Amino acid sequence: MATVSAAPNTKTSGGSFLLEDRTPGEVFTPEDFSEQHLLIAQTAEEFAVNEIVPHIEKMEHKEFSITRDLLKKAGDLGLSGVEIPEAYGGLEMDKVTAALIADRIARYAGFATTWGAHSGIGMLPIVYFGSEEQKKKYLPRLASGEIAGAYALSEASSGSDALNCRARTQLSSDGTHYVLNGEKMWITNAGFADLFTVFAKIDGEKFTAFLVEKTFPGISIGGEEHKMGIRGSSTCSVILNDCKVPVENVLGEIGKGHVIAFNILNVGRFKLGAMCVGGARVALDNAIGYAKQRKAFSKTIADFGLIREKIANMAVGVYAGEAIVYRTVGMMDVALSEIDKTGPEAARDTRKAIEEYAVECSIVKVWGSEMVDYVVDETVQIYGGYGFVEEYPAERSYRDARINRIFEGTNEINRLIITGFLLKRAMSGQLPLMSAIKKLMDEVLSGPSLAEDIEGPLAEERKLVLSAKKLGLFAAGAATQKYKQAIQDQQEVMGAIADMVIETYAMESAILRAQKIAEKQGESAAALPIAMTRVYLSQAMEKIEAAAKKIIAAVAEGDMLRTQLAILRRLAKHEPFNTIQLRQQIAQKMIEREKYTLA
Repeated sequence: MATVSAAPNTKTSGGSFLLEDRTPGEVFTPEDFSEQHLLIAQTAEEFAVNEIVPHIEKMEHKEFSITRDLLKKAGDLGLSGVEIPEAYGGLEMDKVTAALIADRIARYAGFATTWGAHSGIGMLPIVYFGSEEQKKKYLPRLASGEIAGAYALSEASSGSDALNCRARTQLSSDGTHYVLNGEKMWITNAGFADLFTVFAKIDGEKFTAFLVEKTFPGISIGGEEHKMGIRGSSTCSVILNDCKVPVENVLGEIGKGHVIAFNILNVGRFKLGAMCVGGARVALDNAIGYAKQRKAFSKTIADFGLIREKIANMAVGVYAGEAIVYRTVGMMDVALSEIDKTGPEAARDTRKAIEEYAVECSIVKVWGSEMVDYVVDETVQIYGGYGFVEEYPAERSYRDARINRIFEGTNEINRLIITGFLLKRAMSGQLPLMSAIKKLMDEVLSGPSLAEDIEGPLAEERKLVLSAKKLGLFAAGAATQKYKQAIQDQQEVMGAIADMVIETYAMESAILRAQKIAEKQGESAAALPIAMTRVYLSQAMEKIEAAAKKIIAAVAEGDMLRTQLAILRRLAKHEPFNTIQLRQQIAQKMIEREKYTLA
C-alpha cells in the first residue's frame, strides 16, 4: 500500500475505547495530515470548486452526460482510484486519503453521492472479493472513469433487511451461466452505470453476489426516481428478467454474499461520515457569510447572540466530526498497514481488519448524518425566508442532507449494530466488557468513593469522559442483568445504549484532538479547540445522562430504581462550563475568519 499516513503506530481493537484510555499520540487527527494528504485534499477541493460546482444546475436537471464527464475527470486526477491496487490502475493509498477526498467532494451532495457509489461500494467489492481475472477486467476501467459502477442490494421489501431479498437465480442446464430474476430498488448510478454488483439467492437459498454488465441480456433499468434531495444523482430500479450472467462473474464465494454486503457497507459508512463533515463545513461557511452581510435592526445578524450561538454549535459539530472521522480511519490504516499485501490471505486479512472497526464505522455514520442535519437546519434558519428559496444554497443543502440517515443502513439499524456488535464481542470474550461492568457494579455498590485522580492538561474534561464511560457501563450492566440474552429484543434499550456509546466516542475524540493541538502547537493555539471541546462535552453529557435515565427507568422500579438513580446522579456529577461565554468565543473566531477554520 502506498501510504501517505502519519498515523500513530498503536493498533487498537474495535470498541476498546469504552474500556481503555487513549493518549493523543495513539490517535490520528487532522493535525496529523502529511504534506501529501494536504496536496490531495487541495486537488479534491479544487476539482469540486472548479469542475463540479459550475455544473450543479445541469446535474440537478439530470444531465448525466456531465456526470459521466466528471467521473472521467476524477479518474484522470486519481481521485477515484485511491483504494485500488497499483497493479489494476489505482493509487493504493490509505483510508485517510479516501476520507479526505470524500470530505472535499461533498461540496455538492448530488455528485458526491454519485462518486461515492462509484468509487466506494461500486468498486471495492471487486478490490476485496474479486478474482484475478475480474480485477484485471474491471478495476482499471472503473478507476479511470471509463465505466461507472453501481451496487444493487436493496429491494422494495428488504431495504435494511438485505438478507431477505427476493431476487433469485439458478445455474443454467449447461452450467455456463446463472439466470437472475428480481428487481432492485433505489440503486444509485443505475441510470448510467455500466457494471452492477447484484445480490441474489441461488436456488432461493444461497445469498450470492454477481457482477452484472448493463449489456447482459435480461437486465433493464427503470425510470428515474423523483427525489426530495440529491437530485443530481441517478436513482433507478434495476430489473432482472432471465438475466444471463456468466459463471465467471460470480463475485466471491457462493452463499457468502452477506460477507461482501456487510464489509462493503462498513467502508461506505466511514466515507459517508466524511462527506457529512464536508457538507456541514460548506453549509456553515455559507451561513457565516450570509450572517455577516444580512442586516436587521441596523446591524448585521452575525452580531446577535442567538445567531452566534447557532454558528458556534455548528462549528463545534464540524470540529468533533473531523476528530471522529479521522480517528476512525487512522485506526483502520494502522491495522491495514500490518497486512502482507502479497500474501495468500491478503484479501481475507483486509476484510477482517475493516470489520474490526464495524462499531466505529457505524458511529461515524450515525453521528455524522445527524450532525449535518442539525447544521443544514440551522443554516436555513440563519438565512430566514431566503433559506426556503431555491436560488440560495441553504435550501438544497437542507434537502440533500436528509438521505444520509437512511442509506448505508438506516440510523436505527446502525444503532442496533453498535450495541449488538459490542455485546456479541463481550459474550465471546473478545472484549472484556462484562468483567468491566461487574467491576463497576462492585465499585458503585461499595460506597460513594468514585472520584478519579486525573492530572495534567484538560484534567476536568478527561474526568467527564471517564464519567461517561462509567455511565455507559452502569446502564448497560443494569440492562443486561434485567434482560440477559433477550436484550436483543429490547430495541429501545439497545438504541439508548448506542447513544451513550456514540457520545462517549465523540467526547473522547474531541478531547484527544484538543490535547494533541496543545502539545504540538501550544496552549494559545489550542484555546479555540478547547472551547469547542468543552461545549461539546456539555451537550454530550446531557444526552448520556438522559439515555442512562431512560434505561434505568425501564429496568428497575421502587427502591431499586431510586438506588440506581442515586448512583447515576453520583456518576454524572460535574461542574458545568460557562457555555454561553465559550460559544461567544467560538462564534467570534468563525465570524472574524469568515469560515470554519482552527488556524
